[in-house]
Amino acid sequence: MRPSISSALLITLFLLCFIHGATSQENLIRESCRTFAKDDPNINFNFCTTSLQAAPASHCAALRGLGTISFRLIRYNVTDTRCMIRQLLKGKKLDPYVRQCLNDCFELYSDAIDTMKQAMKAYNTKRFADANIEISSIMDAATTCEDGFNERKGVVSPLTKRNNDTFELSAIALNVMRILQTRSD
Repeated sequence: MRPSISSALLITLFLLCFIHGATSQENLIRESCRTFAKDDPNINFNFCTTSLQAAPASHCAALRGLGTISFRLIRYNVTDTRCMIRQLLKGKKLDPYVRQCLNDCFELYSDAIDTMKQAMKAYNTKRFADANIEISSIMDAATTCEDGFNERKGVVSPLTKRNNDTFELSAIALNVMRILQTRSD
């Protein structure tokens, strides 16, 4: 049996709408990241687009949804970094200074997990000023962790990439909230 012309037309229209919707959302990610990178020196366009596009449901999210995704990415990064620190601390031949830095970072990231929960609650209830404070403190935790290693010459932080990712993901979330706030004012 041949499909009727109307069935073929409906299928074609559905596919075009689906493709257009995915393209529109991909454009939202690209345009948002372009704006963020232009306005904030802490955000790299490629990091922003790659991070957001890799997240499930990002291709059908509006700006508020991209904010939720950025919050989840921070939470995953913070949680995974804390787990990595725990594994590093199991090393028997750690320099005592590095061990102390890792212990400090473990505490900072442990606190950041709780802070992230508060930030998500604030974001979900549109208390952007409160969420901003919480996310900013997570950025401070990542910076403080990295600075601890840099205080002693010759010590290399094993957490530099993770600290930088936490910082940049947080900057993305702050920029999403900034735009959402200006739209609702």
